[in-house]
Amino acid sequence: MEITGKIIQKLEPQSGTSKAGNAWKKQEYVLETTDSAYPRKVKFDFFGERADQYVFEVGDVITLSYDIESREFNGRWYTDIRGFKAVKVDPAAAGAGAPAPYPAAAGGPAPAPAPDAGMAPVADQPPFDQPGAPDDLPF
Repeated sequence: MEITGKIIQKLEPQSGTSKAGNAWKKQEYVLETTDSAYPRKVKFDFFGERADQYVFEVGDVITLSYDIESREFNGRWYTDIRGFKAVKVDPAAAGAGAPAPYPAAAGGPAPAPAPDAGMAPVADQPPFDQPGAPDDLPF
């Protein structure tokens, strides 16, 4: 899965040693989406060697490829968003892919539907409320 947004916070790096004796490290970031009318904040991390491979600063706009994983520990569930690839995006181009708001949401009226090209105007018939108007009702 992919998400595009701006890095709004870089958290402190974490590292340690597993029960098996293996060293690990993790770098967490908070990204704010830029591709919708309602921005969302998403905390994600890079784990292991990717923590050194992908280094970003606050204000960088990126497209993040990620996996979501949940795990249970002591009867509680925890969910991680783990990045596996990230690409810096030009901030000017990031907004270009955003969907345009609906005309009514932008404050203007909705556009009128286009007239049907197959329908010809009925100008040679008298209005329906005048004597001599055609009656097409079945009763």
